[in-house]
Amino acid sequence: MKARKKTDSGHTASKASDLSPERRGVIVAHHGVAVEVLYDGGERDMVRVKRRSGHVVGDDVLVRGEVLERLPRRTELRRRDAMRGVHLVGANLDVLGIVVAAFPLPPAGFIDRAVVAARAAGLDPFLVINKCDLDQADNAVAALQGIYAGSVMVFPLSAVTGDGLAPLLAFLGAGHRGAFVGTTGVGKSSLLNAICPEIDLKVGALNVFNDRGCNTTTVSTLHALPDGGELIDTPGFQDFGLVDISMQELAAHYPGFEETHELACRFRNCRHRSEPCCAVIDLVAQGRISAERYATYLEILNEVESGELEARQREWKK
Repeated sequence: MKARKKTDSGHTASKASDLSPERRGVIVAHHGVAVEVLYDGGERDMVRVKRRSGHVVGDDVLVRGEVLERLPRRTELRRRDAMRGVHLVGANLDVLGIVVAAFPLPPAGFIDRAVVAARAAGLDPFLVINKCDLDQADNAVAALQGIYAGSVMVFPLSAVTGDGLAPLLAFLGAGHRGAFVGTTGVGKSSLLNAICPEIDLKVGALNVFNDRGCNTTTVSTLHALPDGGELIDTPGFQDFGLVDISMQELAAHYPGFEETHELACRFRNCRHRSEPCCAVIDLVAQGRISAERYATYLEILNEVESGELEARQREWKK
């Protein structure tokens, strides 16, 4: 019987694959049991993989016959869902676009967690405020800019009218590879259609009960943009839990705390909760950090502390 061998992607292939030419490419779509690979020469092909192979859109790969080998990642972005499951959002990114709608606003803390996760992964986050053509948009845009404009780049726009698209296109055209993440129905597919019309993504209708759009993206896909740059469109989700983020990383990366980098807390590992001579607490007392922003930070800090405790307990049980 002819010998068979196990591949890195979890399926078997004959030794004849060893004689196939090696091709380098990038995963541009993941379909569960197969990935679509865009090769350096411009060709595309589907390669079968194990359902939980761990491959993700953006992975650089070498393909020889039916054997797929993942190359080391430069960066990877992960999130935790409400059931504590961990999901890879994308690989080898350098920027993250956090897409929200001017109305309705995202869940409390969603933007903050995404910003912290991006910065901890070595990515530059930016905020896209979509649906700025809505009547209720002006106040929401002003509020979001007031909170985040000092921390990240903010792009208010309308995917429907095209207003505000030019600055975002210029930013992405500088050669960035990024991902769009956002809650279900914020208009990510409409936005990507406006940026890259030839892909013609399906767009969902509004839910008449809550003014939220329906989720139409079911597969993460990497798209090359006409004016340069690449974007991964991801299915919408309602939560962006942090994965393996320490309390020190949260304090260092939390949007709105940038001013504290110039100031020193008494304790190097200050959690900014109740420690004496804390720079963050002082800024809150002075009104330079709002009480609302600080309350959101404390809520996320409690989550991070719980996660660290769970991790230590798992280590003790080994």
